[in-house]
Amino acid sequence: MYEIVFYERARKQLNKLPLDIRKRILETLDRIKFRPFSFVKRKQGTPYFILRAGHYRIILDIRQEKLIVFVIELGKRGNIYKR
Repeated sequence: MYEIVFYERARKQLNKLPLDIRKRILETLDRIKFRPFSFVKRKQGTPYFILRAGHYRIILDIRQEKLIVFVIELGKRGNIYKR
């Protein structure tokens, strides 16, 4: 089972969201603990992955050898790809 670790920036972004959206994102992250590669897509031009949670996107770095999923950044679909 993979461990979910938040970067400080991602933790701040999550805490700013409304409670219902925050809950949905955490449930989505909980679902990928066993087989993360079946739920994510590769982000073009980077070594990172994208996970969808409704209208929100979560940028992840998956370390397969250590069984860790790092949550790098999250935000609305339209804004997350501009960075």
